Amino acid sequence: MTTTPPLLEVADLVRHYTLPREKLLAPPPQVKALNGVSFRIEAGRSLGIVGESGSGKSTIARLVMALDAPTSGSVKLLGRDLHKLPRAELRAARRDVQMVFQDPYGSLDPRQKVARIVAEPLEALAETSRREQRERAAESLAAVGLRGTDLDKYPHEFSGGQRQRIAIARALITRPKLIVADEPVSALDVSVQAQVLNLMQDLQQQFGISYLLISHDLAVVNHLCDAVCVLHRGLVVERGDPQELFAHAQHPYTQALLAAVPRAEPPARAQPMSV
Repeated sequence: MTTTPPLLEVADLVRHYTLPREKLLAPPPQVKALNGVSFRIEAGRSLGIVGESGSGKSTIARLVMALDAPTSGSVKLLGRDLHKLPRAELRAARRDVQMVFQDPYGSLDPRQKVARIVAEPLEALAETSRREQRERAAESLAAVGLRGTDLDKYPHEFSGGQRQRIAIARALITRPKLIVADEPVSALDVSVQAQVLNLMQDLQQQFGISYLLISHDLAVVNHLCDAVCVLHRGLVVERGDPQELFAHAQHPYTQALLAAVPRAEPPARAQPMSV
């Protein structure tokens, strides 16, 4: 009896970076960004990776996208190790995994119109005509709540939330099974954050997409994800259901993250003045 592999399986992932020598005869120093990270995501489910800056979150995103090579360990998408695929097969595999970046303006080429920006993944795969690319781009824009007439505009003509919708439309256009979202709402206003998160939930239900959500915001992960891994100094120190884990954190680092979340306190009632 054969078992279906998980959508994404990360096993014992290690990434060390060698820095320039500080002294001529001294060995070059190393930064140990990841030290044996493992997790899996089943189809249609979402996983959040939380941790402070420098914990290794974005390194995981780059390795899952095969934008960087691990020191050791594996990243398997539907049972295939992305870092062992030939170049042509890796290009084809990118159809199934796309990425949404943190800065919705910096990730969009200001010199290109939205039609070209959204259709860029299809153009890279070189499997469709220009006419079909434009039709698919219009469909993706409609899926994120924008209009077909927006295809001929430039990124600067949109608000921050609309630009992030364009970035999500670009990720959607290949009909991926997994979207890696690296801090997708941290650059947006709070009210717009909720709109984008609700959109991502709706798209997940509509298309069956899985998310690997990289975030430092525990509320965002709790809103969108079925499971969470807490990353500290390149290691997963705690994992589980977000609501359960955040309510009953066991590891001191997770407890410290939760304690650092600002909470709104009602103003103290003014005491009457004595006369």
